[in-house]
Amino acid sequence: MGRQKRGRRLDGILILDKPQGFSSNGALQQCRRALDARKAGHTGALDPLATGVLPICFGEATKFSQYLLDAEKSYIATICFGETRTTGDAEGEIVDSASAEGLTQISVEAEMQRFTGPIKQVPPMYSALKKDGQPLYKLARQGIEVEREAREVVIEAFDLLAFTAGARAYCEVFVRCSKGTYIRSLGEDLGNALGVGAHLSALRRTQAGPFELSQALGLDEVLAGGDDLTKKLLPVDAGLQHLPKLAIADELVEKLLLGQRVNVLNDANSGIVRVARLSGEFVGLAAASKSGEIAPLRMIATNA
Repeated sequence: MGRQKRGRRLDGILILDKPQGFSSNGALQQCRRALDARKAGHTGALDPLATGVLPICFGEATKFSQYLLDAEKSYIATICFGETRTTGDAEGEIVDSASAEGLTQISVEAEMQRFTGPIKQVPPMYSALKKDGQPLYKLARQGIEVEREAREVVIEAFDLLAFTAGARAYCEVFVRCSKGTYIRSLGEDLGNALGVGAHLSALRRTQAGPFELSQALGLDEVLAGGDDLTKKLLPVDAGLQHLPKLAIADELVEKLLLGQRVNVLNDANSGIVRVARLSGEFVGLAAASKSGEIAPLRMIATNA
């Protein structure tokens, strides 16, 4: 007899406004315990310094978390010029300093324009990327630095919201970017380009894919939510609304759930589609071909 799984089965997505000082996994575990959920996962880590939108997937929603990981994200960040830190943010130790007195709003804004569109970015050592199975941040804590290959990311928007001059100058910026972008690195690169160094002093994620801060619950609200909290879970496919929907008969759904391909007369474009029963119930994702063949990709489990 197999070991009984702990927690209850819950399927859906909770949008958390992650508080400062918590790791993403730490915040996730707090939410999982608050709902007594059997299975949970987040969709893109935020540093402990950062706050804001952290979608948490429960149960069957974890099967589709990759589509949220791949989504664009938006941030409001504060960059401190004139001070470089080990981690690239305010949590690190100071390694270099210079006066930023010469910076002006005009000079900062002009340099920012060079960081829009497709750019190359070297991931920071203090990141969860792995080298020979070891997270880079663990190596960094041992004083070990390894070569990292530059990656291409896309900065869709990099707008200056406010600027404060001084020996330690500050600017508040809005960033909308592709997956894999490190805002810490963006701040450091901007500071280096301006010749004074920089680090991130604050970071708030305002959007992740289709999810916005207006939908987010504070951690205190989650911990005090009780059973009513389950009513605030978004549907499993809430992050998949950008994909075309294809409703098919129940007998075809059952075949897909068994891993079989089916042929459907439809006008859907070839590519990934959201499959639903005729009743509207979401059952998973499938690959549709122009010939009308539908192949299952990720399907909802029907058993508890």
